[in-house]
Amino acid sequence: MSKWKPISLAELECLLLTSGWEEELSNFWKLIKIDPVKWIEEAYGNEGNGFWAVAVCGTNVVWYNDIEDGFNISNYHTFGIIEEYYCNQDSLRVTVQNLFQTIASGKLSATKRGLSEPLA
Repeated sequence: MSKWKPISLAELECLLLTSGWEEELSNFWKLIKIDPVKWIEEAYGNEGNGFWAVAVCGTNVVWYNDIEDGFNISNYHTFGIIEEYYCNQDSLRVTVQNLFQTIASGKLSATKRGLSEPLA
């Protein structure tokens, strides 16, 4: 069994390029995306020196959980620190669509499904 290793920036950029956007989501993505940067997450992020943040919208950060292979939305108060760990295994398109729908409707969508469990 191989040991987990964090996703590289090059691998992450490939995921970002292959997301496939509809026009409305494409425009929203262009507004919220940032250059990928590692953000601190204290519960599970230390081994990989944090997780890659890829977008910021208000007090929400879109980040890639490379332990679970999926994108997530979490709150933050301090730029660079992810406050909530989630382990959704969503594509970037699904995650951005969930955030867009939350903003459009003013209601929280079902974006936060996977809560953390101890790593074996």
